[in-house]
Amino acid sequence: MFNSAVANLNAPPVSIVLNWKSSYDGANGPLIDMSQAVPGYSAHPDILAALAEGASDPALARYGPVEGDPEFRSAYADHVSQLYNAKIDRSEVQITSGCNQAFVATVLALAGHGDRILMMRPCYFNHESTLGMLGVGIDYVDCVDDGGLLPNCASIDAAIGPQTRAIAMVTPNNPAGSIYPAPLLADILALCQRRGIWLILDETYRDFMPLDMDVPHHLFAQDDWQSSLIQLYSFSKSYCLPGHRLGAIVAGRDVVAQLAKVIDNIQICAPRVAQHALAPMLTSMTSWREENRERIAARATVFRTAMDDLPGWNLLSSGAYFGYVRHPFTGVGSRQLAETMARKAGVLVIPGAFFGAGQDGALRFAFANAGRNVIAKLAGRLSSLTL
Repeated sequence: MFNSAVANLNAPPVSIVLNWKSSYDGANGPLIDMSQAVPGYSAHPDILAALAEGASDPALARYGPVEGDPEFRSAYADHVSQLYNAKIDRSEVQITSGCNQAFVATVLALAGHGDRILMMRPCYFNHESTLGMLGVGIDYVDCVDDGGLLPNCASIDAAIGPQTRAIAMVTPNNPAGSIYPAPLLADILALCQRRGIWLILDETYRDFMPLDMDVPHHLFAQDDWQSSLIQLYSFSKSYCLPGHRLGAIVAGRDVVAQLAKVIDNIQICAPRVAQHALAPMLTSMTSWREENRERIAARATVFRTAMDDLPGWNLLSSGAYFGYVRHPFTGVGSRQLAETMARKAGVLVIPGAFFGAGQDGALRFAFANAGRNVIAKLAGRLSSLTL
């Protein structure tokens, strides 16, 4: 009675994990929620005020252009141009309702039944389930521990087959937190150009790069990047607006023309109130975004210290919002362990099993969700954990 491609998918992973909250009795103090990747602080008051003002504007309750409101597309194009020291035109921007929709639209524009997408593993579960739902095949490149959970360009090259339409990757990575170095990204884009496929680059967490890194990469400065590169972005994390569902795609004009066909059949236009509110904020919130970057970097430092204080727990990789950790409980599945951690220790995390085959020995901690004083309690909570 149901579409088998949907029926065969797992239930939404975050929903599964959040249901474990009720199992905790509070014995160790308040629950430490390091599961879903959400900002652990509120949007700037000026953003909230602009949203309130826009919500009362009848004009913004009407349909807008499928590609996004012109003012917001222009503001975002200018913002990306400044960030990457490149020139992005408004016509190379497609606004979406969140970054997950950006990925769905991109895949629909590039691939159909019988086509395949190459993903790095561990992989973002929504990307994996999107491909499964759409009937697009998936091949994987496993990112090994001794390589800092970074992909290997030679392995990627070897995994590309005749039906491969694109490589999809996330940097800073979800779930591992790994930062893909600019030279590696340049090599991967060159590989895509040589093999005649696309690079889909999800940079949702780019505003939380290490403090000593200013430019994430130089791909937009390369000649003819439009023929091979499609960049995805979410405004949820940097502007603390996950409930307003706003994302963006930067791609060549030919790609945007195809994306508009998809978006018109999914949502028609992205939320207009959020576009109206953020258009002037991309520039005015620069200092605020930098303060938040420093805040998250400080939380990352406390998280690494907490992991160092836990014998047997091995921090495989960390950065931006996430730490990816190998747990010490041999033979215990990550889902069973995470559920036990929630019930007994009051620590909520995402099991590694949700991030692909071979990941059952790991857990993802979203340290951006919690303050430093809360993260510092992890070692005490987990050191005495028994199964």
